[in-house]
Amino acid sequence: MIHITKNKDNTFTFRLKTENNIVLLQGDSFSSKEELNTTIKNIVPAINSLNIFERKTDYNGKFLFNLKNLEGKVIGKSQFYSSEAGMENGIKNLKNNISSLYNL
Repeated sequence: MIHITKNKDNTFTFRLKTENNIVLLQGDSFSSKEELNTTIKNIVPAINSLNIFERKTDYNGKFLFNLKNLEGKVIGKSQFYSSEAGMENGIKNLKNNISSLYNL
């Protein structure tokens, strides 16, 4: 499920959640809802591309990933995971739940 929120500064963000209401991805700010929708719709066909996921480790040893658009700009960030396997499972869950993005 995707949840779009209008912020106080008139920008829009999104959260991609599982059916159990777990946040898989927190989106960055977009200047308009149309820009947000277009960006997400362009990502859907490329979701299996290795280039759109940036895997990272923070200074505490926690794992996370960024989702990038086709131009390489980060459009969303995952939660922190305690293991690399957990992060990879989060990416897998994002890919499995991506079909909900067609229902914007």
